[in-house]
Amino acid sequence: MRKIKYKKGRKVNSSTLEYTGVYKDKQTEMQLFVYDETDLTEYREFRINDFTKCVNYEKVNWLNVHGLNDIESIKSVGTFLNVDNYILGDILNTTSRTKLDELHDVLFFNVKSLLPSQDSESIAVEQISFLVKEGILVSFQEKRSDFFSHIRERIRTHSGIVRTKKGDYLLFLLLDAIMENFYITLEAEEDKVEQLISISKVSTNPTTLEQIEKHRDNFNFLKRSIIPLRDSLYSIKSIKEDDVFDAIAHENYSFFSRLHQKSLELLDQIEDDMIMIESASSFYFSLQNHKMNEVMKTLTIVSAIFIPLTFIVGVYGMNFEYMPELKNPNGYYSVLIVMLIIVVSMIIYFKKRRWF
Repeated sequence: MRKIKYKKGRKVNSSTLEYTGVYKDKQTEMQLFVYDETDLTEYREFRINDFTKCVNYEKVNWLNVHGLNDIESIKSVGTFLNVDNYILGDILNTTSRTKLDELHDVLFFNVKSLLPSQDSESIAVEQISFLVKEGILVSFQEKRSDFFSHIRERIRTHSGIVRTKKGDYLLFLLLDAIMENFYITLEAEEDKVEQLISISKVSTNPTTLEQIEKHRDNFNFLKRSIIPLRDSLYSIKSIKEDDVFDAIAHENYSFFSRLHQKSLELLDQIEDDMIMIESASSFYFSLQNHKMNEVMKTLTIVSAIFIPLTFIVGVYGMNFEYMPELKNPNGYYSVLIVMLIIVVSMIIYFKKRRWF
């Protein structure tokens, strides 16, 4: 049975950056939003060479990068934001854990986004990274997806307060959307486990136990994914006291506290779900033991019935010359009747004792 776990992180040479993910056939595309409360400009097919002339530092600039195969474009973004190569290495190395780094004027956030796979019992994983600098937020996704579609629509239609806030609030919305995927994944796992509990009460098929163990691994994987995210969100509190770093406004730290609270709620829910999966496992083994006991009880009763019969047969199977019953013309039938009476009496006795 394959156990779900993080792969060992590959050592990526900082001078030769390399994308280590599985979406190597996805073309790198960029999309830039430049907006404030009164104005919005959207560049759907953005080129990194246009960064300087398109960016407006008086507004919020959100650059969304889909696909990480174009290493030169990723390096160009890093050069524009003055980001070290090891940070770009963490963006491209999808086996790295969730982490948060404060680099003077740049905040780096690396997180795993999870969703249930459509065609299997496993969990789909995508790494999403963020670089936050005053007035600029860059998000890196391994492939084009719908994680942030509703946020783009809110920006386009001026819904909510997103257009009235800075890039730190946009980061909160993006992280919140990723955490919603955790809820979706967890709910999907819970639905499957509830079905497994129902099946485990009536089925002793070994595949049922395999499914139980598979979902146990999935819950453990969810837990291992959320714990570093919880720690990263908690560490944002320490940034609040840093007078040098001002990419997150003081009045907006409460939004990230909400995300931290959500991560705690997710971990609590996973603990409850782990108890539920233990219940499914217990049901399965209880049913196995019950069926085994039923079989053993049946065999024991049959053996108990045949013990006196075997004794009688053994006695009359002895080759003594003088045995009184051997000369009786009705001896054979008498012994059969006695054996039948013994069998019926034992069955009646077992029934009265409710042994079967």
